[in-house]
Amino acid sequence: MIAPDSSLPVAGTVVLLRAADPGFEVLLMRRPDRGSFAGAWVFPGGKVEPADLRDGDEEVEDARRAAIRETFEEVGVVVEELVAFSEWHPPVEAPTRIRTWFFLAAAPAADPSPAEDEVAAIAWVRPAEALARHGAGEWMLYPPTWITLHQLSAFTDAASALSSGGAVQLFQTRVLGAGAGQAFAWEQGRLEAGELPWRFVPG
Repeated sequence: MIAPDSSLPVAGTVVLLRAADPGFEVLLMRRPDRGSFAGAWVFPGGKVEPADLRDGDEEVEDARRAAIRETFEEVGVVVEELVAFSEWHPPVEAPTRIRTWFFLAAAPAADPSPAEDEVAAIAWVRPAEALARHGAGEWMLYPPTWITLHQLSAFTDAASALSSGGAVQLFQTRVLGAGAGQAFAWEQGRLEAGELPWRFVPG
């Protein structure tokens, strides 16, 4: 079982889903070419701040409040009903280590209004299309985003994806190799140590 490192900061991320014909789309935003995840396509979200904390609440609830707040600050979208989907533990080699909760939410009717200083571009895209753009070298996706999109691509509509939440999946990212040969792998849930069910090579 993956044991959480309670000393790490915590963040919350929202995967917004909306119906499309066919299937459904998710909202991705490209970070500016500076700061955390520079130039990468990610879901809205950010770290838990003091205002998100409530005495007696579990960590997931703090992350939920942070995810709601950050989604509004970054893309101007108000969300309320969030379904916990996964929790990601960063690799020990990461210069900035944050444990992140991923939540699914149905997108409201209002159009996103991205914050100019935090968002370089936004796109509604089907999960499979986002993965294809990464594979073609057009987009940069980090492992948690890539895996989340891969998981969502198995669903035919937003409703079935949203109903899949609740049983949170735990992931521990590991770095393999170095330099041009660097790749990422991760343990999921109760997998035995050393068993690597997925492998991700940055594009």
